Amino acid sequence: MDELHYQIDLLSAMNQKLGSNEKMYRAIFDTSMNAFLYYSFEEDRLEILGNWEHFFNVEITSLKDITRIYDLVEEKYIFPLRDAIFLEKTGKECVTQECRSADGKIWMECEVTVSYECGSIPSEKVIRFRDITKFKRQNDELSYLAYYDVLTGLYNRNYFIRILSDWIGQAKEENAVVSVLFADIDDFRKINDGMGMIVGDDLVQQVGQFLGELREDKVIVSHFNSDLYCIAIYNPCGTRSVEHIYHTIKERMKFPFVLAEGGELNISISVGVAEFPEAGNSAIELINCAEIVMFKAKNKGKARIQYFDAPILNEFLKNVEMENKLKNAIAEDSFVLYYQPQYDVKTGKMRGVEALVRWKDKSGKMISPAEFIPVAEKSGLIVPIGNWVLRKSISTFAGWKEKYDYDMILSINISAIQYKKQDFVSKLMSLLNEYGVESREIELEITESILIDDFEEITRKMHALREYGIRVSMDDFGTGYSSLSYLKGLPIDTLKIDKSFIDTLTTDEATKTITEAMISMVKKLGLETVAEGVETADQLAYLKSIDCDNIQGFLLGRPMPEAELENVIKNQI
Repeated sequence: MDELHYQIDLLSAMNQKLGSNEKMYRAIFDTSMNAFLYYSFEEDRLEILGNWEHFFNVEITSLKDITRIYDLVEEKYIFPLRDAIFLEKTGKECVTQECRSADGKIWMECEVTVSYECGSIPSEKVIRFRDITKFKRQNDELSYLAYYDVLTGLYNRNYFIRILSDWIGQAKEENAVVSVLFADIDDFRKINDGMGMIVGDDLVQQVGQFLGELREDKVIVSHFNSDLYCIAIYNPCGTRSVEHIYHTIKERMKFPFVLAEGGELNISISVGVAEFPEAGNSAIELINCAEIVMFKAKNKGKARIQYFDAPILNEFLKNVEMENKLKNAIAEDSFVLYYQPQYDVKTGKMRGVEALVRWKDKSGKMISPAEFIPVAEKSGLIVPIGNWVLRKSISTFAGWKEKYDYDMILSINISAIQYKKQDFVSKLMSLLNEYGVESREIELEITESILIDDFEEITRKMHALREYGIRVSMDDFGTGYSSLSYLKGLPIDTLKIDKSFIDTLTTDEATKTITEAMISMVKKLGLETVAEGVETADQLAYLKSIDCDNIQGFLLGRPMPEAELENVIKNQI
């Protein structure tokens, strides 16, 4: 009897424990975001646990009812989901299948596990549905970032290059052509700096959206960075030809872009074109060539298209080589200064000297400034070169003054980039103080092109220089279309008449009339004149007759090294 009571108590305790475990498991299932379906083949019993309503708002009481969920998933997932749910038909033990709800709101993972008896008879089946929407969205975002540009929605650079590389491989097999158009918004930096980055991004986005409309089969569009875009065309023809696409771009640029802030902005776009196989055999080569000729289009006046050809590439490579040599020359202090004297026309006395930078390469060959100065200006290397010229010329001038005590002027050419540096005036004054040179003995020569970008800021700096007593001279006067309009408000002391006028001064009546008028006008404004490139006695005589103040040229003195110029000073004493 005691044994029977013991067995009953034991069974009760076990049932109570099982009941507690069942409550615990159900609590876990119900509070999870998963849904479970358990089916016993032997008992033909189906039980649903967990958050079933999160996935399917249908009642499932038997295994055949499971077909009701097919209408609740996207159509393309119905058959894969059915095959997974009835996994026992294949004899497999486990399978996982992704699917999405018919309304597109939920991504789910369906995992099916089947247990078998005697190796092949199914006994139990568990179906689990897990919400993977967050994971899929994160994955989609990562995929989007991997392939698309966030600002414009166009292909990003890396994905564009990947597709372009595939196209080139295909074109090699099919003997086809692949065209690449590299497009850039003209003067975007001025827009971005002047109107702010928000306006700049707005414009980049709108241009990107417009270019995106050009996409079609075998035409892809990419936003590289900033205001740079790249378009590739496989076997261009018809509406997907380079000419048609550029015409479409050009027509759109006739109308302003309406900014988010309400303003309107008219812009232009420069385009460079390179084609496989002519310009290169890889995606990078094609893009580089297209970019190179795009800059050529800008140099020709912007708002135009430029096609690749070998001379343009050769010129670019030559400039790159020159730039690298310039960097080495700066590091190795390979520059020298020559000095060309300027003379007073009436007295014949030396007014002063102009410092002219020269470059002697490793072989001892002198490289013309006409070759390296444009490259130095484009690359920004003109700043360290210009700083060296300032220090070297002022220190040499100080030595001459101390040795010979000859009253003269040192003229120094200043590049636009160097002049626009915020600390230019303070650095110059520091050099003058360091070497004990008076401000009135220095004349800075600038060209009219320096005034184009920011007239007010440039003239403000001129006034600051004048307040310190430094003279300012406008070089190459008469070659710019707006010289006369600038002249009225410029705080300058001297105008240098360009050599192009002096060359035909004695042979062309029109040149005579213009030169005479310039000198007369300048003198009435109280400015001093210097005629450049005077090479003959006739030119000197005529300039003297029309009351030109000073001359500079081969007639009275070529550019010469420091030692030779020192002898000239000695002869003047």
